[in-house]
Amino acid sequence: MAESEIDYAAVFQALPGAVALLTPELIYADANEGFPRTLGRTREQVIGSYLPDDFRDDPDAPGTAVTPNLQASLLRVAETGERDSMALQRADVEDSERPGVRDERYWTWINVPVFGPDGKVALLLHRVEEVTELIRAREVALSLQEAMLAAPRPVGRHPAAVRYRPAAAALNVAGDWYDLIDRPGDRIAVAVGDVVGHGLPAAGVMGQLRSALSAVCLVTEGPARALEVLGVYARTIDGAENTTVATAYIDWDTHTITYSSAGHLPPALAQTDGAVEFLDQATDPPLAACPQHAPRIQAAAAFREGDTLVLYTDGLVERRREDIDTGLARLADSLARHQADDCENLADAVLGDLLPPGDATDDTALVIVRL
Repeated sequence: MAESEIDYAAVFQALPGAVALLTPELIYADANEGFPRTLGRTREQVIGSYLPDDFRDDPDAPGTAVTPNLQASLLRVAETGERDSMALQRADVEDSERPGVRDERYWTWINVPVFGPDGKVALLLHRVEEVTELIRAREVALSLQEAMLAAPRPVGRHPAAVRYRPAAAALNVAGDWYDLIDRPGDRIAVAVGDVVGHGLPAAGVMGQLRSALSAVCLVTEGPARALEVLGVYARTIDGAENTTVATAYIDWDTHTITYSSAGHLPPALAQTDGAVEFLDQATDPPLAACPQHAPRIQAAAAFREGDTLVLYTDGLVERRREDIDTGLARLADSLARHQADDCENLADAVLGDLLPPGDATDDTALVIVRL
């Protein structure tokens, strides 16, 4: 079909969700059929009206509290010519079936510039989407995940700290996890993992794999064998394929870390002299990623008293449009600068140095053990 034959007015009306066009002066120029319903008006009442007047006559309307934020966002787009995805907005709305009862409702707004022939912003495309059900599902998944990732029991006499941070900018919870397992003698196992996917399904898979690995670490002599057994189990669970896991066995009698990775980022060994070594000599594919099951490899590294072992998930170091080595270098620098801190303060310092303030796009799990 030639471009001239496309009825863009019909396309605009058929867009899913609620979409409006405004002038840079915040006058509604057009709206699709879904948009007026968000305001409780007809399309004819919306077009030609001034956005800041939307809820002036109804101070209790759900959009009243967020109108100043929306107005500021639209004016910013008009001035800069750059799209703006607003932070999640909440409003309390009266339940239509239960008069006098108000429910929490959530929306996302995206504002996009539309340029004219002169290259200047001619219109502002404003899209509204209610995400209340998604937020409620996220809260359930997060509660489940936090229950399964409770603070671990003390691991012998050795200080440790754990952290889990859900992504602030994402509406779904990912499948990141951590664990510390006491083993016979002066030994422990440490693990972090990351399930592909989000929400309740990922949280459920995470719980199954975490529990299985904890049990396996108690009865296997090395981390490679533990991941082999976990890989066999992962093949029986829908959604477990391509999960990444890093596992390290720490033995204070021999001052040795034995480690193995199923497609996961390498653990970091921060030494007392400020050097940081990434333990990357034993990396195999993720769980259930290969058609046939195969043995896994492991490697060993010596440590000295006072060194620090750090395991983490990709949300700590990976950034869009940035090489992973940049994130790893940032982690090494943070560990070197704060190595003398106790585990709890070190964990907070690392998160403060590496996580973007308020807009992390992926979940992060972190385990720190003082050796």
